[in-house]
This record gives sequence, structure tokens and C-alpha cells, in this order.
Amino acid sequence: MCGTSSPLTTHIAERIVNPEVTEPVQHIVLDRDGVLNRENPSGGWVTQPDQWVWEEGARSALVLASSAGIKLSIVSNQSCIGRGVATIAAIDAVNQRMVREAEEAGASIERVLICPHAPDDACECRKPAPGLILEAVRESGVSVAHTVMVGDAERDIEAAHRAGITAILVRTGKGRDTEASLAIAGIDVFDDLKAAVQALVAKE
Repeated sequence: MCGTSSPLTTHIAERIVNPEVTEPVQHIVLDRDGVLNRENPSGGWVTQPDQWVWEEGARSALVLASSAGIKLSIVSNQSCIGRGVATIAAIDAVNQRMVREAEEAGASIERVLICPHAPDDACECRKPAPGLILEAVRESGVSVAHTVMVGDAERDIEAAHRAGITAILVRTGKGRDTEASLAIAGIDVFDDLKAAVQALVAKE
């Protein structure tokens, strides 16, 4: 879904109010594609480990967050599974590379949660539904008041809103288009994940 005339865009712009995060931030929930890694240039999904390319500064952002004692969760729609394009094992292999390379850099990703469903499956976990975020919050043991969501797409902002947590937009991935299409007051926007984490850590 894209463009200023989409129902989601209108829905968010009309009613979203970013909840106030209670400092210090103790838990960051992250979208994956477009935030941590570059999206597949062919327009498809990242379905093989050798297709993984980190966004500039993303690993150092994770290290900075971990060094500050902030827990990290990844939540990602992976409808390529439900559509029969990729297997769960293939996506797990991609995520294992992500976690391993983050750990090698000095960061700790505590959990990776994915929605494998196709858009028509009407599940509760596919963003913009809040299911993945709420599960990450439950598993982290950190309250929504001390949790923020960082994403690049409209669905990330909406999912965070529906989960009752503060949303942050980054301009990587779909972020610049999202910023242009959404007239949202109170949403912090940063050039990339590193800038966002630096700002969060500086507030502590």
C-alpha cells in the first residue's frame, strides 16, 4: 500500500498520536528490511543469506544500543513464506546471518519474530496488526512505556500506534517515501538507524 490517497495513510494522518516514551528506553523493536538491511534491488524479498547487505551504520547502531543495555527485538513481515516464494528454513538462514554478524560486531539481538502469512490470511501478526510487537514486548519483559519501534514503512508506524508504543521513522528503505506521504505530528524522523539510536541513547 502506498501513496497519499491510501486508506492507511489517511487513517494514520487523521488520528495517530505518538505515545510518550518513559525514559530511559530499555527496549527497541526494529523492522528488518529497509532498516537493518538494504531491500532486494530486484524488488523481491531477501530470501538467501548471500542477498543480505547491511544498511550503512546499522550494525554500529545495534552495538551502541546493546552497550547502553537496551534490549533489541526484530519484527518482520515475511509473506514470501505464505506466498510459497521461500521456506521458513530459508528465511531462518537469512536471520541467522543477521544475528551472527551483529554478534560478531558486539551487539546482541535477543529475538527475531516473523509473520509468515500472506496478506489475505487475516492474521494478527502481520503488520500493521500489532501482534508481533506485542509479542516482542511480552518476551522482553519491558513495558510498552519503555519500548520504541523503529521502522521505515507506514505499516510499522501503524503497528506501533496500535501496540501503544512510540514510533520512530528512518529514511532508509521506504522511509523517505513514507515521510513524504504521511503528515504526522510528533513522529521523530532520522536519516538512519544509527542516528535514531544515538538520539535515544543521548536522552538517557
